[in-house]
Amino acid sequence: MTMPLSWDIIHEGAAGVAPGAWVRLDGHPVFPDPGEASDTFLLTQQPACCAAHGGWHADMVVEVHADTPLDWRGGPVRVRGRWELLADDPAGWRYRIRAAEVAPLAEPRAAWAIGRRNVLGLAAFAGLGAMAGLAGCAAQAADETRDAGKEPAIPPWLSAQSTVDIHSHAGHVSLGRRTVPLPFTALAAPMREGAMHVVCLAIVTDSSADHVVTSPSGRRRIVAYREPAPGEMSSRGEAGFQRLTDLAARQGLRVVKTAEELRAACRDGPSVIVSAEGADFLEGDLARLDDAYQRHGLRHLQLTHYRVNELGDIQTAPPVHQGLTDFGAAVIQRCNELGIVVDVAHGTYALVQRAAQVTRRPLVLSHTSLSQHPGRYSRAISPEHARLVADTGGVIGVWPVASIYPTLADMAQGMRSMADLVGVAHVGLGTDMLGLLSPSVLDSYRKLPLLARALRDAGFSEQEAGAILGGNYARVYAESMKA
Repeated sequence: MTMPLSWDIIHEGAAGVAPGAWVRLDGHPVFPDPGEASDTFLLTQQPACCAAHGGWHADMVVEVHADTPLDWRGGPVRVRGRWELLADDPAGWRYRIRAAEVAPLAEPRAAWAIGRRNVLGLAAFAGLGAMAGLAGCAAQAADETRDAGKEPAIPPWLSAQSTVDIHSHAGHVSLGRRTVPLPFTALAAPMREGAMHVVCLAIVTDSSADHVVTSPSGRRRIVAYREPAPGEMSSRGEAGFQRLTDLAARQGLRVVKTAEELRAACRDGPSVIVSAEGADFLEGDLARLDDAYQRHGLRHLQLTHYRVNELGDIQTAPPVHQGLTDFGAAVIQRCNELGIVVDVAHGTYALVQRAAQVTRRPLVLSHTSLSQHPGRYSRAISPEHARLVADTGGVIGVWPVASIYPTLADMAQGMRSMADLVGVAHVGLGTDMLGLLSPSVLDSYRKLPLLARALRDAGFSEQEAGAILGGNYARVYAESMKA
């Protein structure tokens, strides 16, 4: 019997995989010498640009010993063989599949779908022999594969105002589920080269209490599986905000705290708005909101994430509170007073209904897509749901999920559908960069000019496209900053 493995199992330590068991794993092969066939190679979740730009952490890669030499350059493969745990391996690896049979993967998307984390740009390792050439240049791996002459031109109108991604985890800012967070990856450089001026960079605290599950139909989603210990979420919030601060300092990212700073970002350089995806770190204590505002510069707060927390119900789990709680309402009111954008992404329709009644400022729903009939536990929203947000004067961020929008042209049409429903003034861009469970059609900020072109091709004027790519959020941000 062959055990199918996912990259989530690998990332979490593969504790349940018995040595000697027959296993199957999909991924991308990386060879020690690109010009020669080899019966030994590395398997990764996502492709490297070349063997010299790997830099993987040891638990993010599997060494494969195949039955026969392989020279495969055509994309992902399926590997079947016997599982081994390695100890004191001279190259530093922890996992191996030996006696491996290797075959091309019939559906290339499957290699992306089996795990959520991006394994490129991780910490370099110490290795010996030919495999040692895979180390180094890790954080810049994906960045250096471009042909400079093929970079999309930035239209003048795109640089004339501050562009904004209203939801992102770029740079690997999130703590994640690992004991040791992933190393930072480049954020400032791709922002600068793609004319992305401001990113709402979100910390996440509840990931220590949730995990990824796969339904019998193959659908993958994130669910909470335990209640956090007292103090756990607040401690993770503190660590998350500090990590965001460190990332900004290391890469020279400005931290936006005022409407004037947001407007000036198009000339001042890559900037971030300190955000939190889920107010779990409050642990029911409103004073922690003031503390995050004062000490950490929090200016954008998403009320819920993948836990039904103290603020209300979520789209991806059965309701408990029947919408927004009284504490959730108090948080919205305090955000209005302090000058913090309120984000209702992940919240149920009932939560958004009450939030719209409570708020004195426009709401944001930062990352979603429109559906006439959203399914159970779907993150899509109905037209009625969208109108609730728009009627507050708010903005709805359309996200680049490839299973919904296979191309940037399709994504632009998705923005067109949203604009046709609620008006151009209420549509924005929320990439959920490095936070998606599935592939993204906008996986680098260098592609922003391509999306800008797609918006123009979809019939938006330069002014309308500029509003979608930042102007609308800038308006909401300025309204939220008013005393």
